[in-house]
Amino acid sequence: MFQTFVSHASPDQGPARLAALRAAMVAEGLAGFIVPRADAHQGEGVAARDERLQWLTGFTGSAGFCVVLADRAGVFIDGRYRTQVKSQVDLAAFTPVPWPDVTVGQWIKEHVAQGVIGFDPWLHTADEIAKLEAALEGTSVIVKAVANMVDRVWPDQPDPPVGRAFAHPDALAGATSAEKRAQLAAELQGAGQSAAVLTLPDSISWLLNIRGSDIARTPSVQAFAILYDDGRVTLYAEGAKFDATVRAHLGGQVTLRPVQAFVPALHTLQGPVRVDRTTAPLLVSRELEEAGVAVVWGSDPCILPKALKTVAEIAGMREAHLRDGAAMVEFLCWLDDAAPKGGLTEIDVVKALEGFRRATNVLHDISFETISGAGPNGAIMHYRVTEESNRAVGMNELLLVDSGGQYLDGTTDITRTIAVGDPGEEARACYTRVLQGTIAISRVRWPKGLAGRDLDPLARYPLWLAGQDFNHGTGHGVGAFLSVHEGPQRISRLSEVPLEVGMILSNEPGYYREGAFGIRLENLIVIITAPQLPGGDSERVQFAFETLTFVPFDRRLITGAMLAPGEREWLDAYHAEVLEKLRPRLSASALEWCEAACAPV
Repeated sequence: MFQTFVSHASPDQGPARLAALRAAMVAEGLAGFIVPRADAHQGEGVAARDERLQWLTGFTGSAGFCVVLADRAGVFIDGRYRTQVKSQVDLAAFTPVPWPDVTVGQWIKEHVAQGVIGFDPWLHTADEIAKLEAALEGTSVIVKAVANMVDRVWPDQPDPPVGRAFAHPDALAGATSAEKRAQLAAELQGAGQSAAVLTLPDSISWLLNIRGSDIARTPSVQAFAILYDDGRVTLYAEGAKFDATVRAHLGGQVTLRPVQAFVPALHTLQGPVRVDRTTAPLLVSRELEEAGVAVVWGSDPCILPKALKTVAEIAGMREAHLRDGAAMVEFLCWLDDAAPKGGLTEIDVVKALEGFRRATNVLHDISFETISGAGPNGAIMHYRVTEESNRAVGMNELLLVDSGGQYLDGTTDITRTIAVGDPGEEARACYTRVLQGTIAISRVRWPKGLAGRDLDPLARYPLWLAGQDFNHGTGHGVGAFLSVHEGPQRISRLSEVPLEVGMILSNEPGYYREGAFGIRLENLIVIITAPQLPGGDSERVQFAFETLTFVPFDRRLITGAMLAPGEREWLDAYHAEVLEKLRPRLSASALEWCEAACAPV
């Protein structure tokens, strides 16, 4: 199996590790040190070597950081992890801090009168440190770049990953690397920039049409790169990752050099050089400035083109979702038979679902650790079941399953919440409100120029009317056989990036009642130009969503009387399309199950 169930949280070891770190801080003359989840590439997934936050605190979430002071250690977590963190850290040693409600600058000012707060410049962006320095302006507290303090006290820290790289077919990418590099080089030339520094593995992998295996679940290559204004690229990565086939695929305009040569190379550049202040390590701009190289702040040139999927990428995603949807229906058919018999656990559910995806014979990996939360565990938004937490799937409760697959032609991410027995009228009402939010996003049309923050309230409105809400964004961007979480597009109250045709996002409202149940429903959607409507203004360009995911919603959890006629019409049409598209891909028993699951509401 791709997924394992070993617990990586070690709350019992936290106090001793915290004491060792504090001793190192004293020796360095520091009043505090910041320990982020991030690595030098600012990716969501990190290698075992870079799991510093987890090693120190026991917290295993995909986002967060810890600020260690002499007398306290705050673990900053967003709304997704406020339940999870309480069970993963020693609360006598670490204090959960609700972030971004409380910013790191506010918290430091409250607890530190004077002194130096250390940080590793490889692990923080220029934007992040600038905001912290601004927050501390006028105080007697300063921030200072230092060698990583956790690395000094982590005796058995793993080595960096050396995963195999491989070529990604041009036919699936929809453009050659040379074409992509030429496009971005022209952009640099037009801006009067001689080069751009690339530090995001998914950007580099997209640009060079390569994929890798350095980080589980995300098929990108950990590397740094410099893109020049003539289309050449120097790639800084471990040479052992690249065999002769991949080196030939890279071509003559891509030069492979060791990672250790990256920083010295920065000193040889002729400015101005573009650096993304929101994604590149602060060390990059500081090294360039130290060498007298002019730095121009600008977005990573790959980010937006990567988000605007090609015709070939969208076609691949459609096929991957139909394949994955059939596997999901086979799984749901099995689950409906197995769960009422009793004896089923959350781990059993994960194993079965991965088995159905493996049966496609083309599963490259899962796209993230499958979330299988029964009853109260469903309220832990990013719950990862372990041997210690494994819970039986009980009768008359909800089971939340959030999962996805990595296929060569696309990345999937789907959540369904399933009734086991009768979970009660309140659960059905909450489920129906979440479904109404899903439908609202699915049906919306909007004028060109709007951002994710403009659509986010639509998914929450039915919940708001009931005094309810959820503590995560409505949707995240998704890569094409890359990261399941991709920027810059989001459906979130924080997102100001205009939505554009070709962007793929998730549509995943939810509702979570701590200690009772969790509900989330998720489809992936792609932005298209909306067709003209009779009586509409022909001069107004509008966008809409095309749904990529085809798997039934649980009709047993839908209170039909709560649905408006338009909502019921959309749901029945969606289920009819699910049945039509998946029919030739299903076994006889799964088809029979699907026909019943897709009956009109």
